[in-house]
Amino acid sequence: MGNTKYSFKNDYSELAHADIIDEIVKADSLQYEGYGDDVYCLRAAEMIKAQIQREDADIHFVTGGTQANLLAISSFLRPHESVIAVATGHIAVHETGAIESTGHKVNTIAGKNGKVTVSDIQQVLDTHTDEHMVKPRLVFVSNSTEVGTVYTKAELTAISNFCKSHDLLLYLDGARLGVALTSAHNDLTLPDLAALTDAFYIGGTKNGAMLGEAIVILNPALKSDFRFFIKQKGALLAKGSLIGIQFCRLFQGGLYFDLASHANQMAEKLADGIARLGYAFLAPCETNQIFPILPDRVIAELQKKYDFYRWSRVDTQNSAARLVTSWATEETAVDAFLGDLDENSHSQ
Repeated sequence: MGNTKYSFKNDYSELAHADIIDEIVKADSLQYEGYGDDVYCLRAAEMIKAQIQREDADIHFVTGGTQANLLAISSFLRPHESVIAVATGHIAVHETGAIESTGHKVNTIAGKNGKVTVSDIQQVLDTHTDEHMVKPRLVFVSNSTEVGTVYTKAELTAISNFCKSHDLLLYLDGARLGVALTSAHNDLTLPDLAALTDAFYIGGTKNGAMLGEAIVILNPALKSDFRFFIKQKGALLAKGSLIGIQFCRLFQGGLYFDLASHANQMAEKLADGIARLGYAFLAPCETNQIFPILPDRVIAELQKKYDFYRWSRVDTQNSAARLVTSWATEETAVDAFLGDLDENSHSQ
C-alpha cells in the first residue's frame, strides 16, 4: 500500500520513471554477462563518457549513494588519511559512520550554506601538522548540497585549484547532481566537473531510476584495482545490467535532465508560494530541497496531510521544515500544499 499522505519527504518515494520500467521489462527475457560487463553497462559507460567529454574516465555502477561514497573514499585514501567535509555533509551526518568504519576520520568544517570554502579547508590543514594526527587528504563536496544549494563554477574552481596546490583529492557526491545541473543558479556542466574533480558520481536513485549511481574516476592514480574494492565491499552486483539499463535510458534523449528540471520547477513554485505568504528560509532555495521556517503549530497541522521532515528548531515556536520535490511531483499537490499552508497560517 502507498502512503495515504502526499509525500514531500524525499525524491525517491516513487519506484521509477515509467520509461525506465518499460526498458527493464523489455530486457527481461534476454541473457547478459554479470558484474557490470553486460552490453547495457558498457553502453551506459560510453554514454557518460560522451556527456563528460572524457574518454579516459573509468565508470563503475553501484546501487546507492552511501555505497558509492564508502567505496570511493576508502579506496582512494591510505589508512592514516582523512576526509574534509562540511558539517552538514552526507558522510558526516547520514551515513552511520560508514567512512569512519573503514578507519578514516571525517574532519568537519562549518562551511557556508552547506558548501565547503577554501578558508575552512585551510584551517583544517593548519591544525593537522604532524604524524601524531590524521593527514587530511581528500575534500568531499556535494552538488547539490544537503541544504539544496549549488556550487558555482567559480566556487568549485577555487576549491579545485586549492586542492591541486595542496596535494588534496577532490571528490564530489552527485546524489542530486541532476537538480544541481538544471538549477537556475547553476553555471557548471558535466565536462566542468570532469575537469575540476578527481572523481564524482552521478546519482540515479534520486532522479527517476529504480536504483543506481555511476562512479566516475578521472585521476589515473585512483583507477587501479577499483573493481577489487567494489567486490571486497560486497558491491559488485551480479545483475549489474539492471543499473546499466536504467542509465542508458536516463541519458537517452535528455531524460535525466528533463526529470531533474521538473523537480526544480515544482520546488520553485513551492518556494515562491511560501515566500508570498511571508515566510523566510533556512537556506537559499536553489534546487528541489527547500527549508521554510514555519510556526510549529502550522507544521503540526500540515503533517496531518503531508509527509515531510521537521528539519531543525529555529526558536521556541518555529522550526525549519524540509520539503523535497521529485521528478514525479504533481503540480496539483504543490497547489494543495500552498492552499493548506495559507489556510493554516491565518487560523488560530
